[in-house]
Amino acid sequence: MRINFNQLVIPAGNQLLLNNIDWQTFESILTELGEPRSSRVSYSKGFLEIMVPSPDHELSAEIISNMVKILLAELNIEFWGLGAVTLINEKMAQSVEPDHCFYLQAEAIKPSNGQLDLSQTPPPDLAIEIDLTFRTHLGNYEVLGIPELWRYNGNILQINLLRAGRYVTATTSQLFSQFLWLPEIIAQSVEQSKRQGRYFVLKTFPGWVRKEMMMMSNTKI
Repeated sequence: MRINFNQLVIPAGNQLLLNNIDWQTFESILTELGEPRSSRVSYSKGFLEIMVPSPDHELSAEIISNMVKILLAELNIEFWGLGAVTLINEKMAQSVEPDHCFYLQAEAIKPSNGQLDLSQTPPPDLAIEIDLTFRTHLGNYEVLGIPELWRYNGNILQINLLRAGRYVTATTSQLFSQFLWLPEIIAQSVEQSKRQGRYFVLKTFPGWVRKEMMMMSNTKI
């Protein structure tokens, strides 16, 4: 009896690893898993991971993505935010599903069946990964050409910038370079949300952004 992948039960916070999976089989597995789904997938040259995020993972992703939306709104930057969309490039035999990603100053990007083919569409400007359930594979993102990758491990937010095809760790975001303490503020806010709730964090964060912008404006005078 053949078992379909949509019959698999992977407990939250766990992963399934498969090797020697060709691209056609990978696409078939994606179809079997269907949309929407709770799992995330990562594929690189025959190696496939199917992962189910933990509740803490999902909460952290939601808080950080909402804080990015607040930043962009306060800066009057048009954006298109996508959740765990499947980013694929068959020619490079790579695929990954970030917890969230953003296109800035771009027209609406519309995934097809939950997928974006990066051989036909430019990569997102920013991807967000939560390294609580599993560790992000930088190589997937490097090959796919994501300019900026944020990784939160439950304590710190690490900024990775793509330079000559490789990621380097940076102290500030290239997209939000004017906010020097942004990684620390975001990490503190995620922790604070666990004690005081998401509403409190999302209500107070716009005030911090405006205060920082006002200080920068006064400095220029």
